[in-house]
Amino acid sequence: MKPKIGIVGNITYETEGVTIGEEKIFVMRAYVDSIIKAGGIPLVMPLTLDFDVLKEQVESVDGIVITGGQDINPLIYNEEPIEKQGGITPDRDWYDIEVIKYAFHLKKPLLGICRGIQAINVALGGNLYQDLSQIPTHYIKHSQKAKPDHPTHSIDIAEGSRLYYIFGKNTVVNSFHHQAVKRVAKGFKAVAWSKDGVVEAIEAEDEDYFAIGVQWHPELMASKGNENMLKLFKEFIKACEKRGNKK
Repeated sequence: MKPKIGIVGNITYETEGVTIGEEKIFVMRAYVDSIIKAGGIPLVMPLTLDFDVLKEQVESVDGIVITGGQDINPLIYNEEPIEKQGGITPDRDWYDIEVIKYAFHLKKPLLGICRGIQAINVALGGNLYQDLSQIPTHYIKHSQKAKPDHPTHSIDIAEGSRLYYIFGKNTVVNSFHHQAVKRVAKGFKAVAWSKDGVVEAIEAEDEDYFAIGVQWHPELMASKGNENMLKLFKEFIKACEKRGNKK
């Protein structure tokens, strides 16, 4: 049986019609297509503030993708918002963090994408640069003006890491962010960097546990036929299959 993969939903608001202002929960199709291409069964995990329901959501899937989205409230990691801090969604902050903590407790495989790497890091005790301008070495354009599936800058990957096994010592990625990992959460390590020193990936130090966060959007590339980025999803699915077979 193919592994069931929970994809955390994002929030938006209805902007027209009779339901203006009502919240909508959604996922971008690229996440769904990438999971299917990699051999998994995608299931959307709609946001809830009911912790018991949240626990059952996490328990019902074999692995979880933490998706992209808005900035994380810096008050969560004990910082005041700077001028360049972007929009926040407090309900989603709570939901993502509780999903991550519970999945981590159960050792369910995690794949964090863009906001997802940041959410994993914050949920487990790390913090963020609220804006790349806070990084003295920053000079690369990390919010590209190109087609979403086109890679626009390179990254270097730590030898011996799980990501090194997937991609080798370097690869090229797309980029859509203005925040980044600062202090890495306990139990995780930084394993990839852009040429200007921005952390591009973290992974669990436990080699038997698949938990990876990436700062780019591999689903936008994999869903459009990029076989290199599809490898990341395939390795994630393998880990989910292995975890599911242990039930």
